[in-house]
Amino acid sequence: MSEEQFPAAVAAVEEYDRLEKQMSQPETASDPAQIRKLGRRHAELAPIVEAYRAYQSALEDSQAAEQMAGEDPDFAEEAKAMADRIPDLEQTLRTALIPRDPDDGRDTIMEIKAGSGGEEAALFAGDLMRMYVRYAEKRGWTTEIMSENRTQLGGVKDAQLAIRARGQVAPADGVWASLKYEGGVHRVQRIPVTESQGRIQTSAAGVIVFPEADEDDDEIEIDPKDLKVDIFMSSGPGGQSVNTTYSAVRMTHIPTGIVVSMQDEKSQIQNRQAALRVLKSRLLAMKHEEEAAQAADMRHSQVRSLDRSERIRTYNFPESRIVDHRTGYKAYNLEQVLDGDLQAVIDSDIQADEARRMASQE
Repeated sequence: MSEEQFPAAVAAVEEYDRLEKQMSQPETASDPAQIRKLGRRHAELAPIVEAYRAYQSALEDSQAAEQMAGEDPDFAEEAKAMADRIPDLEQTLRTALIPRDPDDGRDTIMEIKAGSGGEEAALFAGDLMRMYVRYAEKRGWTTEIMSENRTQLGGVKDAQLAIRARGQVAPADGVWASLKYEGGVHRVQRIPVTESQGRIQTSAAGVIVFPEADEDDDEIEIDPKDLKVDIFMSSGPGGQSVNTTYSAVRMTHIPTGIVVSMQDEKSQIQNRQAALRVLKSRLLAMKHEEEAAQAADMRHSQVRSLDRSERIRTYNFPESRIVDHRTGYKAYNLEQVLDGDLQAVIDSDIQADEARRMASQE
């Protein structure tokens, strides 16, 4: 019965078993890129397989209990209890079968840019950067500041962070699965440190997030002829030179017009490598966006992730209030949120996204 009702789950189990056999082969185990690719798919299928096997086992137990109850009435109560479990397990399986964002298990690159508001906007961008670093620490992830352009007062004009999980994780626990909802305009309302009259000012910072492409990911190939690379001298706050060598790199992908600049590494080679990582990740995100649009896929969260024009959240300091404008989430623990206690806000986005995906399957 379950095979007829859930053919997609049966196919997932068969693929899962094939992957396990393939991953155990010596030639696969010696290929890190292949292991990573297969491992990501294996982790993506695991929740479906677990839910299906639990559902199938419950069906078999219920049928056996019914048969025993027919022979001995003392088993009737046990048979009913087993039968009552099946609807919940079936719903768990249906939820697991809802197509996930295929990038959920990936790591993430985040860009934070000060928007309107001058120095205050840069200070707020710095607050956001610290918030995400602290959130990553609470999740057990690692962070790498790939580039950072600070102001004289310690604000952040723009910065790029690489945020990564430790080892292979289930898609639901992936960095992208949570941080993809952070893309957009973040607005702050507070009295700036530069304001002598005590007036509340509204400023903003833009956040872009995209899934990080693996270094050896064969999904994205960049032809060197499509790159224009400019070399220049690194600069610090106010534009002053911070070294005397031309180690900073500006990389332009000619077909798409994407520009990536890196200057924080010590050598030109390192900055080239960092710029290429970011460029490859941007192209991966663009490719998946185009695929989603062509397939009329309802992956609203990822579409938002690359759109800085949408105001997604307001941080109001006088009232210690945070509001997510997409879900209506509101709380009065702004200090804790800025210290990385961001999970409840993100959960509201995850739940809204799951509700949309479930509705699209009905």
